Amino acid sequence: MTQISASDVGKLRRQTGSGMMDCKKALIEANGDFDQAVDILRKKGQKVAAKRADRQATEGVVIAKNNVDNTKAILISLNCETDFVAKNEDFINIANNILDKAISEDLASSEGLNELTLDEGISVAEKVLEQTGVIGEKIEVSAQVIEAVQGSSYVHAGNRLATLVGFNNVVDHQVARDVAMQVAAMNPIAVDKEGVDQETIDRELEIAKDLARQEGKPEDMLEKIALGRLNKFFKENTLLNQAFIKDGKKSVAQYLKDHGDDLSVTCFKRVGLSN
Repeated sequence: MTQISASDVGKLRRQTGSGMMDCKKALIEANGDFDQAVDILRKKGQKVAAKRADRQATEGVVIAKNNVDNTKAILISLNCETDFVAKNEDFINIANNILDKAISEDLASSEGLNELTLDEGISVAEKVLEQTGVIGEKIEVSAQVIEAVQGSSYVHAGNRLATLVGFNNVVDHQVARDVAMQVAAMNPIAVDKEGVDQETIDRELEIAKDLARQEGKPEDMLEKIALGRLNKFFKENTLLNQAFIKDGKKSVAQYLKDHGDDLSVTCFKRVGLSN
Protein backbone atom coordinates (compact mmCIF):
# COMPACT_ATOMS: atom_id res chain seq x y z
CA MET A 1 0.00 0.00 0.00
CA THR A 2 1.26 3.50 -0.88
CA GLN A 3 2.52 5.42 2.13
CA ILE A 4 0.65 8.70 2.59
CA SER A 5 2.59 11.38 4.43
CA ALA A 6 1.05 13.97 6.72
CA SER A 7 2.48 16.70 4.47
CA ASP A 8 0.63 15.27 1.45
CA VAL A 9 -2.61 15.21 3.42
CA GLY A 10 -2.00 18.77 4.60
CA LYS A 11 -1.29 19.98 1.06
CA LEU A 12 -4.50 18.41 -0.27
CA ARG A 13 -6.47 19.88 2.61
CA ARG A 14 -5.09 23.36 1.96
CA GLN A 15 -5.99 23.17 -1.72
CA THR A 16 -9.47 21.71 -1.38
CA GLY A 17 -10.60 22.64 2.12
CA SER A 18 -11.67 19.04 2.72
CA GLY A 19 -11.33 17.36 6.11
CA MET A 20 -8.11 15.55 7.03
CA MET A 21 -9.69 12.08 6.91
CA ASP A 22 -11.38 12.77 3.56
CA CYS A 23 -8.04 13.91 2.13
CA LYS A 24 -6.23 10.87 3.49
CA LYS A 25 -8.88 8.49 2.08
CA ALA A 26 -8.73 10.21 -1.30
CA LEU A 27 -4.92 9.92 -1.43
CA ILE A 28 -5.06 6.26 -0.46
CA GLU A 29 -7.67 5.58 -3.13
CA ALA A 30 -5.52 7.45 -5.66
CA ASN A 31 -2.37 5.55 -4.61
CA GLY A 32 -0.73 8.82 -3.67
CA ASP A 33 -1.50 10.59 -6.97
CA PHE A 34 -2.29 14.15 -5.89
CA ASP A 35 -4.26 15.23 -8.99
CA GLN A 36 -6.31 12.04 -8.93
CA ALA A 37 -7.06 12.61 -5.25
CA VAL A 38 -8.36 16.08 -6.11
CA ASP A 39 -10.61 14.52 -8.77
CA ILE A 40 -11.90 11.99 -6.24
CA LEU A 41 -12.88 14.77 -3.86
CA ARG A 42 -14.60 16.65 -6.70
CA LYS A 43 -16.59 13.55 -7.61
CA LYS A 44 -17.69 13.41 -3.99
CA GLY A 45 -18.94 16.98 -4.50
CA GLN A 46 -20.93 15.85 -7.54
CA LYS A 47 -22.60 13.11 -5.52
CA VAL A 48 -23.48 15.53 -2.72
CA ALA A 49 -24.80 18.07 -5.26
CA ALA A 50 -27.02 15.43 -6.87
CA LYS A 51 -28.43 14.35 -3.50
CA ARG A 52 -29.16 17.92 -2.42
CA ALA A 53 -30.42 19.28 -5.75
CA ASP A 54 -33.92 19.86 -4.34
CA ARG A 55 -32.68 21.73 -1.26
CA GLN A 56 -33.05 25.52 -0.93
CA ALA A 57 -29.80 27.49 -0.77
CA THR A 58 -31.24 30.62 0.85
CA GLU A 59 -28.34 31.53 3.14
CA GLY A 60 -24.93 32.76 2.07
CA VAL A 61 -22.84 35.82 1.31
CA VAL A 62 -23.67 38.77 -0.95
CA ILE A 63 -20.76 41.12 -1.70
CA ALA A 64 -19.91 43.73 -4.33
CA LYS A 65 -17.21 46.13 -5.44
CA ASN A 66 -16.19 48.49 -8.25
CA ASN A 67 -13.33 48.15 -10.70
CA VAL A 68 -10.38 50.56 -10.46
CA ASP A 69 -11.85 53.34 -12.63
CA ASN A 70 -15.41 52.89 -11.28
CA THR A 71 -16.88 52.21 -14.73
CA LYS A 72 -18.03 48.71 -13.75
CA ALA A 73 -19.44 47.24 -10.56
CA ILE A 74 -19.90 43.54 -9.87
CA LEU A 75 -21.98 41.72 -7.27
CA ILE A 76 -21.41 38.10 -6.25
CA SER A 77 -23.91 35.96 -4.35
CA LEU A 78 -22.52 32.70 -2.95
CA ASN A 79 -25.40 30.73 -1.49
CA CYS A 80 -25.57 27.77 0.89
CA GLU A 81 -28.22 26.10 3.04
CA THR A 82 -27.35 27.26 6.58
CA ASP A 83 -26.17 30.46 8.23
CA PHE A 84 -23.56 28.38 10.09
CA VAL A 85 -21.76 27.83 6.79
CA ALA A 86 -22.47 31.37 5.57
CA LYS A 87 -20.65 32.85 8.57
CA ASN A 88 -17.63 30.58 8.18
CA GLU A 89 -14.48 32.57 7.37
CA ASP A 90 -13.37 30.11 4.67
CA PHE A 91 -16.74 30.39 2.91
CA ILE A 92 -16.59 34.19 3.00
CA ASN A 93 -13.04 34.09 1.64
CA ILE A 94 -14.18 31.96 -1.31
CA ALA A 95 -16.83 34.56 -2.14
CA ASN A 96 -14.22 37.33 -1.95
CA ASN A 97 -11.80 35.37 -4.13
CA ILE A 98 -14.49 34.88 -6.78
CA LEU A 99 -15.38 38.59 -6.69
CA ASP A 100 -11.72 39.64 -6.92
CA LYS A 101 -11.24 37.38 -9.94
CA ALA A 102 -14.41 38.72 -11.58
CA ILE A 103 -13.07 42.25 -11.16
CA SER A 104 -9.52 41.47 -12.31
CA GLU A 105 -10.77 39.51 -15.35
CA ASP A 106 -13.29 42.26 -16.22
CA LEU A 107 -16.30 39.92 -16.12
CA ALA A 108 -18.68 41.10 -18.85
CA SER A 109 -21.87 39.36 -17.72
CA SER A 110 -23.21 36.80 -15.28
CA GLU A 111 -23.03 34.10 -17.97
CA GLY A 112 -19.24 34.05 -17.86
CA LEU A 113 -18.90 33.62 -14.10
CA ASN A 114 -18.61 29.83 -13.88
CA GLU A 115 -15.86 29.72 -16.51
CA LEU A 116 -13.54 32.13 -14.68
CA THR A 117 -10.31 30.45 -13.58
CA LEU A 118 -9.35 31.11 -9.97
CA ASP A 119 -5.75 31.56 -8.81
CA GLU A 120 -5.60 27.92 -7.70
CA GLY A 121 -6.09 26.82 -11.31
CA ILE A 122 -9.70 25.61 -11.24
CA SER A 123 -12.84 27.26 -12.53
CA VAL A 124 -15.50 28.86 -10.36
CA ALA A 125 -17.86 26.00 -11.27
CA GLU A 126 -15.26 23.45 -10.17
CA LYS A 127 -14.66 25.35 -6.93
CA VAL A 128 -18.37 25.35 -6.13
CA LEU A 129 -18.55 21.61 -6.80
CA GLU A 130 -15.46 20.97 -4.69
CA GLN A 131 -16.89 22.94 -1.77
CA THR A 132 -20.21 21.13 -2.07
CA GLY A 133 -18.33 17.95 -1.23
CA VAL A 134 -16.32 19.62 1.53
CA ILE A 135 -19.25 21.32 3.24
CA GLY A 136 -22.00 18.84 2.46
CA GLU A 137 -24.54 21.51 1.49
CA LYS A 138 -26.01 22.74 -1.75
CA ILE A 139 -23.94 25.69 -2.97
CA GLU A 140 -24.86 28.10 -5.75
CA VAL A 141 -23.07 31.14 -7.14
CA SER A 142 -24.38 33.98 -9.27
CA ALA A 143 -23.26 37.42 -10.41
CA GLN A 144 -24.72 40.78 -11.38
CA VAL A 145 -22.74 43.24 -13.51
CA ILE A 146 -23.37 46.88 -14.41
CA GLU A 147 -21.38 49.24 -16.63
CA ALA A 148 -21.83 53.01 -16.63
CA VAL A 149 -19.98 56.32 -16.77
CA GLN A 150 -19.66 55.69 -13.05
CA GLY A 151 -20.71 52.65 -11.08
CA SER A 152 -21.24 52.37 -7.35
CA SER A 153 -21.61 49.41 -5.00
CA TYR A 154 -22.89 49.02 -1.47
CA VAL A 155 -22.75 46.04 0.87
CA HIS A 156 -25.00 46.12 3.90
CA ALA A 157 -23.64 44.97 7.25
CA GLY A 158 -23.68 41.19 7.57
CA ASN A 159 -23.08 40.49 3.85
CA ARG A 160 -26.72 39.55 3.23
CA LEU A 161 -27.66 42.44 0.96
CA ALA A 162 -25.76 44.37 -1.71
CA THR A 163 -26.58 46.83 -4.49
CA LEU A 164 -25.04 48.19 -7.67
CA VAL A 165 -25.96 51.57 -9.22
CA GLY A 166 -24.88 53.09 -12.54
CA PHE A 167 -24.82 56.85 -13.16
CA ASN A 168 -24.81 58.84 -16.40
CA ASN A 169 -22.00 61.11 -15.19
CA VAL A 170 -19.12 61.23 -12.73
CA VAL A 171 -20.55 61.64 -9.25
CA ASP A 172 -19.24 62.36 -5.76
CA HIS A 173 -18.47 59.16 -3.82
CA GLN A 174 -20.88 60.01 -0.99
CA VAL A 175 -23.71 60.83 -3.38
CA ALA A 176 -23.17 57.53 -5.19
CA ARG A 177 -23.13 55.66 -1.88
CA ASP A 178 -26.32 57.42 -0.73
CA VAL A 179 -28.19 56.28 -3.83
CA ALA A 180 -26.84 52.73 -3.53
CA MET A 181 -28.06 52.71 0.09
CA GLN A 182 -31.45 54.01 -1.11
CA VAL A 183 -31.77 50.98 -3.39
CA ALA A 184 -30.85 48.69 -0.49
CA ALA A 185 -33.34 50.27 1.91
CA MET A 186 -36.33 50.97 -0.36
CA ASN A 187 -36.09 48.13 -2.92
CA PRO A 188 -37.38 50.00 -6.00
CA ILE A 189 -38.63 47.98 -8.97
CA ALA A 190 -37.31 50.32 -11.69
CA VAL A 191 -35.27 53.50 -12.21
CA ASP A 192 -38.36 55.50 -13.22
CA LYS A 193 -41.93 54.86 -14.33
CA GLU A 194 -40.80 54.25 -17.92
CA GLY A 195 -38.93 51.21 -16.65
CA VAL A 196 -41.99 49.54 -15.14
CA ASP A 197 -43.29 46.73 -17.35
CA GLN A 198 -46.80 46.91 -18.75
CA GLU A 199 -47.93 43.77 -16.93
CA THR A 200 -47.17 45.42 -13.57
CA ILE A 201 -48.94 48.62 -14.61
CA ASP A 202 -52.05 46.72 -15.75
CA ARG A 203 -52.10 44.73 -12.51
CA GLU A 204 -51.80 47.85 -10.33
CA LEU A 205 -54.56 49.61 -12.29
CA GLU A 206 -56.87 46.63 -11.88
CA ILE A 207 -56.15 46.40 -8.15
CA ALA A 208 -56.79 50.14 -7.77
CA LYS A 209 -60.10 49.90 -9.64
CA ASP A 210 -61.25 46.95 -7.54
CA LEU A 211 -60.34 48.78 -4.35
CA ALA A 212 -62.20 51.92 -5.43
CA ARG A 213 -65.22 49.81 -6.42
CA GLN A 214 -65.21 48.16 -2.95
CA GLU A 215 -65.11 51.65 -1.42
CA GLY A 216 -68.33 52.48 -3.25
CA LYS A 217 -66.84 54.95 -5.73
CA PRO A 218 -68.91 55.69 -8.90
CA GLU A 219 -68.08 53.45 -11.86
CA ASP A 220 -67.33 56.42 -14.13
CA MET A 221 -64.68 57.64 -11.63
CA LEU A 222 -62.79 54.38 -11.31
CA GLU A 223 -60.32 55.05 -14.15
CA LYS A 224 -59.34 58.47 -12.81
CA ILE A 225 -58.98 57.14 -9.26
CA ALA A 226 -56.91 54.19 -10.49
CA LEU A 227 -54.55 56.49 -12.41
CA GLY A 228 -54.06 58.57 -9.28
CA ARG A 229 -53.17 55.51 -7.27
CA LEU A 230 -50.87 54.32 -10.05
CA ASN A 231 -48.93 57.58 -9.77
CA LYS A 232 -48.61 56.98 -6.05
CA PHE A 233 -47.31 53.47 -6.84
CA PHE A 234 -44.68 54.98 -9.16
CA LYS A 235 -43.66 57.46 -6.46
CA GLU A 236 -43.19 54.72 -3.89
CA ASN A 237 -41.61 52.08 -6.11
CA THR A 238 -39.42 53.76 -8.74
CA LEU A 239 -36.00 54.93 -7.62
CA LEU A 240 -35.90 58.48 -8.97
CA ASN A 241 -39.42 59.23 -7.71
CA GLN A 242 -38.97 57.78 -4.22
CA ALA A 243 -38.56 60.07 -1.24
CA PHE A 244 -34.85 60.31 -0.46
CA ILE A 245 -34.15 58.32 2.72
CA LYS A 246 -31.89 61.03 4.18
CA ASP A 247 -34.30 63.88 3.42
CA GLY A 248 -37.92 62.91 2.91
CA LYS A 249 -38.80 66.39 1.65
CA LYS A 250 -37.11 65.72 -1.69
CA SER A 251 -37.10 62.88 -4.18
CA VAL A 252 -34.00 60.97 -5.24
CA ALA A 253 -34.17 62.81 -8.59
CA GLN A 254 -34.14 66.17 -6.77
CA TYR A 255 -31.24 65.03 -4.59
CA LEU A 256 -29.25 64.12 -7.70
CA LYS A 257 -30.12 67.45 -9.34
CA ASP A 258 -28.57 69.20 -6.35
CA HIS A 259 -25.27 67.63 -7.39
CA GLY A 260 -25.53 68.01 -11.17
CA ASP A 261 -28.26 69.40 -13.42
CA ASP A 262 -28.38 66.33 -15.65
CA LEU A 263 -27.16 63.76 -13.12
CA SER A 264 -29.29 60.62 -13.09
CA VAL A 265 -29.28 56.86 -12.59
CA THR A 266 -29.03 54.61 -15.65
CA CYS A 267 -29.41 51.21 -13.96
CA PHE A 268 -29.29 49.35 -10.67
CA LYS A 269 -29.18 45.83 -9.25
CA ARG A 270 -30.20 44.61 -5.81
CA VAL A 271 -29.66 41.16 -4.32
CA GLY A 272 -30.69 40.21 -0.80
CA LEU A 273 -31.00 36.95 1.08
CA SER A 274 -34.35 36.07 2.62
CA ASN A 275 -34.59 36.38 6.38
